[in-house]
Amino acid sequence: MSRAHCICALLLTLAAPAAAQDPPGTTQQGFTVFVRGSAIGREQVTVTTGPAGTTISGEGRLNAPVDLTLRRAEIRYAPGGAAESVTVDATIAGAPVSLRTRVDGATAVSSGSEAGPSGEKRDQLSDDSVIIHNLFFGSNQAIATRLRDAEVGTTIPVYIAPLGEVPVRVTDIQTDRMQTGTTTFGVRRYALVFGNPGGDLAVNLTADDTGALIALNVPAQSLDVVRDDVASATSRMSVYSNPGDRAVLIPGTGFNIGATLTDPARAEGPVPAVILLSGSDAADRDGVVAGVPIMGQLAGAVAEAGFLAVRYDRRGSGQTGGRAESASLSDHVDDVRAVVRWLRDQDEVDDRRIAVIGHGDGAWVALLAATRENRVAAVGLLAAAADTGADLVLTRQQEEFERADVPAEERAARADLQRRIHEAVLTGRGWEQIPPAVRAQADTPWFDSFLRFDPARVIDDVDQPLLLLHGELDRQVPVAQLDRLATLAREESDSEAVEVITVRGVNHLLVPAVTGEVSEYGTLSDRNVSRDVLSAITGWLSRSLPPRR
Repeated sequence: MSRAHCICALLLTLAAPAAAQDPPGTTQQGFTVFVRGSAIGREQVTVTTGPAGTTISGEGRLNAPVDLTLRRAEIRYAPGGAAESVTVDATIAGAPVSLRTRVDGATAVSSGSEAGPSGEKRDQLSDDSVIIHNLFFGSNQAIATRLRDAEVGTTIPVYIAPLGEVPVRVTDIQTDRMQTGTTTFGVRRYALVFGNPGGDLAVNLTADDTGALIALNVPAQSLDVVRDDVASATSRMSVYSNPGDRAVLIPGTGFNIGATLTDPARAEGPVPAVILLSGSDAADRDGVVAGVPIMGQLAGAVAEAGFLAVRYDRRGSGQTGGRAESASLSDHVDDVRAVVRWLRDQDEVDDRRIAVIGHGDGAWVALLAATRENRVAAVGLLAAAADTGADLVLTRQQEEFERADVPAEERAARADLQRRIHEAVLTGRGWEQIPPAVRAQADTPWFDSFLRFDPARVIDDVDQPLLLLHGELDRQVPVAQLDRLATLAREESDSEAVEVITVRGVNHLLVPAVTGEVSEYGTLSDRNVSRDVLSAITGWLSRSLPPRR
């Protein structure tokens, strides 16, 4: 989910009593999928480890020849490593695919479309079986973890849900060193043989020396799955496209910014431009979260309304250079300013009519950009928070406690650790009291800038037309945040045109929803940005960037 949301969720998960033998943690990685050397899609994988065990979850999209949308995949393991359950919701060529598997002792009980005509399938499992699913490449992380203690000749029982259990033999292990940017780390390359009923299948798996999955190679299928920090930054999949889309590379600060321009269908003379910024939920230019290409769909609507739309890959992802882990909110503002400078040099762009619209914490980047770049003529904040980053994290933690019905004593311990994490990030002191796994995720320029950010201190300097738009059912950034942000905008900013819009029946992803809860994302029937949202945004743009006379 969010880098902002992911980091917040990460810390919610990690903020447990430090007495546990293995400090709980969450890691999130993106993987690029190649067939015959061509990138066909991506998968986002999250691994969460805590007192309740380990969960490997993910979502993804693969284009032709596979045509797969993985809306939700989740595999759970108990604290001792025993498999507990599998959940998969996907579509292949438009056809729904579903699977629910629970492990009852030595039996895997599966239901759903993959369970066969009877609607239920039972398979016998070994006590130490690893579970994977063929549509979820990230599930192979469980094999990578098991391989840390493996030797040549080791056999691992692997249950390929819901097909059956097969033996996986380790035939070779090679150690090596890998460098990405300025970072060098150890890797282990495993040659594996899956003893499938139809014949052996050779698979090569690469993991780092912590056991984290780096790459998967299946020679017989010309298939490669590669972690994003290892895959070439010049590879990018077109997840969503609009009529009039064209790819460009925009000069940034020492690297190129991979972007897509969506030209307006009808254009006479220089046209106004709109820069679209996704939140940290999605690093790709289309802003895909839970299968919803938020920025891609916004770009189409903006272009249809007569504006040139610009969306781009966030720093360190897709075709954009730089390092994501070292980029602060201010660094992301520098990228926005680079795009503004580039637009000013384009003959088809009216450089006095450039707007910036951000979603989630991308709205914070838009707000900062409006105060630092005088060529930004209007700024739109979608699903934006009014609280400081630090307060937002603590609020989300309490909301998670309520949903999970966490006991009071455990709440107090987690909240205390959360505050100590914040103090360490903001002051640089007290890290010795924080579990190393937590520090590795929290001690970053991005999270430091996120905790420090205060919209109230920035909005004072905004004098451009300002749009504040929120979904009524937003549970990630509740609509009460909109009310506080609107008060700040009207009382503290220098803007003479503040528009505040609440869209009924819409969640944080700006799509129609029933409850708005994050748990509902995987079952949403409509994955299109609400028409009411699109018309509100394009109407505001037309009022805020009128044609020059």
